[in-house]
Amino acid sequence: MTAIATVLTALVALIHVYIVVLEMFLWDTPRGRAAFGTSRELATQTKVLAANQGLYNGFLVAGLVLALVGPEAHRYAFALFTLSCVIVAGVYGAVTASRRILWVQALPAALALVAQVLAH
Repeated sequence: MTAIATVLTALVALIHVYIVVLEMFLWDTPRGRAAFGTSRELATQTKVLAANQGLYNGFLVAGLVLALVGPEAHRYAFALFTLSCVIVAGVYGAVTASRRILWVQALPAALALVAQVLAH
């Protein structure tokens, strides 16, 4: 894995760590509500759903960490699979929730995926 592929994959992992924290722990705080554009009432009503979604984003982080430091023979496969999952989730989120997700989630993952493929 080249340095660029490593850095981009790590960046995607860090973005998702931040998303996990926002969804699981800060959802109904002013920071969480501002990030997702929710009202206090909606955030309170959807807190459990957001925590569940945060957990799934945690699984993406786990796959990305395995792509970076897992068994060397499997890192590329973890990178391809997990970055592809992030792209699909980002595109779906952009279509169903906010176009911003395309730029924050899907684009960095797509760049990391291209870097991974070119490095392999």
